[in-house]
Amino acid sequence: MDNSRTKVAVGLSGGVDSSLAAVMLVEAGYTVIGLTMKIWRGAYKIQEGLKHACFGPGEEEDIAACERMASKLGIEYHVIDLSDEYEHFVIDYFRDEYRAGRTPNPCIVCNKELKFGFLADRARKAGMEFDYFATGHYARTEKRGDITYLKQASNLAKDQSYFLYGLDSARLDRIMFPLGEMTKEEVRKLARAHELETAEKPESQDFVAGGDYAPLFESDQAKPGDIVDSSGKVLGRHRGLPYYTIGQRRGIGISAGTAALYVLSLDAEKNQVVVGPNEGLFSEGLLSRDFRFQDPRAIPGEIRGSAKIRQNHKPVPCSLSGSPEGIRVHFEIPQRAVAPGQSVVIYSADGLVLGGGIIDRALL
Repeated sequence: MDNSRTKVAVGLSGGVDSSLAAVMLVEAGYTVIGLTMKIWRGAYKIQEGLKHACFGPGEEEDIAACERMASKLGIEYHVIDLSDEYEHFVIDYFRDEYRAGRTPNPCIVCNKELKFGFLADRARKAGMEFDYFATGHYARTEKRGDITYLKQASNLAKDQSYFLYGLDSARLDRIMFPLGEMTKEEVRKLARAHELETAEKPESQDFVAGGDYAPLFESDQAKPGDIVDSSGKVLGRHRGLPYYTIGQRRGIGISAGTAALYVLSLDAEKNQVVVGPNEGLFSEGLLSRDFRFQDPRAIPGEIRGSAKIRQNHKPVPCSLSGSPEGIRVHFEIPQRAVAPGQSVVIYSADGLVLGGGIIDRALL
């Protein structure tokens, strides 16, 4: 098959996954263009030399690696400055959610709005022509009738479809995931065979370098307040809502004798962290006001699948129903630590993403 007439833009991040995706597309005969989004502009006091992450002072090193990669492959390469868009759509969102007592997921927003949105769109506006956009994500797509669905990667241990559920059918029609059928071990082995400098590069596990969110918040954005139990009794003081998340046990800074305490909720109005026993974390379901089905003709009451409420959560069988407030997801088995601000993603039995949305509240 002659792919030389098909142009593919690859989102390069400086890591092994996107690097190998570019190599595979070149070897398959496609005309490949490398694209990297520049998001760091040094506005925050994030220490250099910390564990690598998506956002931080290590970006220049990543861009240099991408330039070397593109030169080695002999492909066109461009860096597109999206630092303003990142500040607005990701950083502002991140801070606003925490101030509202919710737990944000910046990776989901970044993928939908920037990596698969502004990056590709801005490149086209700059005169770069391409037929498809590709990344090194572990995910797949599948066409069913007139709808293109996102599908879990064949290697579920590395599947990243949870972070990509916001991509609609029209955009997925023009997206390629070259690593969707591979394991991480296979990716590194093939990267070594191609002598890629990124072959042994550690994965980025954190949103911010070092995993410390403090530099993103001004002193007045993370005000200390009371830690209380479910009855309102004050048990101690917290450092600021951004430093706590639903289900957290360690680092709360208080104890109740031999009984373990967990973060049950974050009350933004009262600036309180509410704690209690583990059994207080279980919910029968959840409500999502902005839930979107991949097939807009879907009828909520007819949908059954498995719900995932965070990336490392084991999907649980569920049913859905509509309500004036939004979509209600009902778990077959109560689930622990449903966190408002995180996302719920619904999967079919064969791994298709049927829909998803941001969690507004748990249903007790």
